[in-house]
Amino acid sequence: MFAVYATKGNPQNPLESLAIGERPEPVLKDGWVRVKVSHASLNRHDIFTLQGLTAQETPIPFPMIMGNDGCGTLDDGTEVIIFPVMGDPDWKGDEMEDPKWHVFSELVPGTFADYVAVPKRNAIPRPKEISALDASVLGTAWLTAYRILFTKSNLRSGQTMLVQGASGGMATALIQMGRAAGFEVWVTSRSHDGAKLAEKLGAHRIFKSGEKLPRKVDAVFDNVGPATFEHSLGSTRRGGTLVTVGVTTGLEAKVNLLDLFVNNIIVTGSTMGTLDEMKNLIQFVISSGIKPEIGQIVSMDQAKESFKAMWEGRIRGKTVFTR
Repeated sequence: MFAVYATKGNPQNPLESLAIGERPEPVLKDGWVRVKVSHASLNRHDIFTLQGLTAQETPIPFPMIMGNDGCGTLDDGTEVIIFPVMGDPDWKGDEMEDPKWHVFSELVPGTFADYVAVPKRNAIPRPKEISALDASVLGTAWLTAYRILFTKSNLRSGQTMLVQGASGGMATALIQMGRAAGFEVWVTSRSHDGAKLAEKLGAHRIFKSGEKLPRKVDAVFDNVGPATFEHSLGSTRRGGTLVTVGVTTGLEAKVNLLDLFVNNIIVTGSTMGTLDEMKNLIQFVISSGIKPEIGQIVSMDQAKESFKAMWEGRIRGKTVFTR
C-alpha cells in the first residue's frame, strides 16, 4: 500500500529520512480494526519521528510509517476519527499517566498510509456535525490544547491566558478554543502575518515576541521552549500556571527558581489527552461552532514540501494530507 514513512532516525537532517512509497498493509491484532484513511494531519511529532526522537524506552522500529491523527472508514463503512493514544489495556485511570502510553508512529505504524490498524477503542464514530477534514486535525495538537486549557491551566472564564506563538497548529487551537471558552486571549508573534492570523482567529491582544506585557496573566502556554521560557515565567502572575508543551527551540531552558517559589507559580508539562478528553473536544468544537484553522490541504503523495515547511517553521494552522 502507499505510505509516507521514515527510513531511519536522523537528528540533524530529518528530511533526508523521509520516504514516499510502498509499505506492507497492516496486520490486524485481536481487538483491532482497519481504517481506510481519507484525511491525516501533520504534526511536529512527525519531525521527531524522522529525527528518531521518542519518549519511549523502546526505540522506534524503522522503517516506520508516520502520522498520529486522521479520519477514515472502517471495513463495515463506519466513518471514524482516530484517537492517537494507546497503552496498557489493563490500565485504569488517566491514560497519560500510564507508563506504557504511546502514539501511532512510535511503536506501531501511523496514519500516513492507505490503511492503518487501530485498537477498537481508538476508532471514534465521527458525528455528522463535523467533517472528516476538520476532525482529522483534532488528535494531537488540538487534543493537547484542549487538555492544557481545561485540565491543566486552572483557568476560569474571564481570566487571561497568553499563547507563545500565533500561527502553529497548537497555537491556533489554543486561540480558537480559548476565545470560545470565554478567556481573555493574549498572543505573542514574531511576524506581521502571525499577528494578523491571531487577530482573525479571535485573539484579544497581540504582542511582539519577548515584549513586556502590561500586566501578568493567569496562565501561559509555551509551545516554543528555551527561546520563550524566561518570558513565559516572567509573564505569569503570582499563583498562576505556566504550561510547557513544546521544544521547538531546544530541550533545555534556564529557570529562575526564586521566581517560582516566591511567586507560588505552578509549572506543569502536558501532552496529548485521554479518550474522554478527545470525545469532549469533539463535542466542544461542534457545540462552539469552531472551524479549525487549516492552512493547507495537500495530497499525501505530495507531502515532502509540507514536511520541509514544518521543519523550517513556515506552517500556518494545520496541514492536512488527503488520499
